[in-house]
Amino acid sequence: MYNGLLDLPWWGYVGVTLALTHITIAAVTIYLHRCQTHLALDLHWLPSHFFRFWLWLTTGMVTKEWVATHRWHHAKVETPDDPHSPQVYGINRVLWGGVLLYVKASHNHAAMERYGKGTPDDRLERHIYTPLQKWGVVLMLVIDFLLFGIVPGALIWIVQMLWIPFWAAGVINGIGHYWGYRSFQPDQPEDASRNIVPWGILIGGEELHNNHHAFPTSAQLSNKWWEFDIGWMYIRILQFLGLAHVKKAMPKVVFDEKKTRCDLETLQTVLSLRMWLLAEYDRLTRKADVEPCVVQSFRESLRELWSQNHRKDLPEQQLAYLQAWREGATRCGTQAVEEFAWALTGYRVKRG
Repeated sequence: MYNGLLDLPWWGYVGVTLALTHITIAAVTIYLHRCQTHLALDLHWLPSHFFRFWLWLTTGMVTKEWVATHRWHHAKVETPDDPHSPQVYGINRVLWGGVLLYVKASHNHAAMERYGKGTPDDRLERHIYTPLQKWGVVLMLVIDFLLFGIVPGALIWIVQMLWIPFWAAGVINGIGHYWGYRSFQPDQPEDASRNIVPWGILIGGEELHNNHHAFPTSAQLSNKWWEFDIGWMYIRILQFLGLAHVKKAMPKVVFDEKKTRCDLETLQTVLSLRMWLLAEYDRLTRKADVEPCVVQSFRESLRELWSQNHRKDLPEQQLAYLQAWREGATRCGTQAVEEFAWALTGYRVKRG
């Protein structure tokens, strides 16, 4: 029986398998997710083409289909129109059969056209990656046979084929909307996204799923100092090498105690930090002995500033609403709400 060009001990095959699947995870999180889907960074043509080629070899996924399905998920999260919500389909179906939901979504051509705009449409995509999407994984099987032999090569290939369907389509889309801790309540009230663990290597930082849903256009998924996003580490390395340009990262909040007036700068800060501010509001009011109806009332009226009713208002109208909210909150008689309102003018996004 053919033994392959590389004769490795058993742990060598395990190490190679983990390395190969990790490259695939990096390609998904950096290229497909953060770059193509959410436009959080620009990639140099070299890593961009490498990631496309690698994903063709190891997953057979089409960029447009993956991007469209994920954008569709964000737009309709946790509703019957969400293509893979465990709140709708149940945790077992998404965890163990999430890839089938992806395939089903990819057959919805109207959704693919609506949500897949802006993805690569060059000659490689039109003539190789899309029409020959299944041949990439066949080529990967041949390569694994040649390098590692029939039995080890087949086992390595099987793990490669199962890696993304289980970890991304199953664990992230399933457990990531079912179990874990939450740092933020995203825009949609139905959004049940969770951070699975505070650090992770096997899924490239994607385990910080609640952070991502709160700040979907951020190239960085970690928010707290103890959260580790290995995908962000790779992006920073690519940026250092001149192979990536980060367009937006997780906001860094500073407090200016000298600022006491609610002005247009305050408004811009509030609009850009809405998820962070709501989390801070919840943190302060949760620890204090306060009247729930007052807390909820001011929370909902603050959320109104970001609602559809005010998004088309002029900045002066939005500022007037914010000033009125702050004036009412500082006189509501509930200490935790008053403290948050007084501090509101001092928060701002750190630049640079």
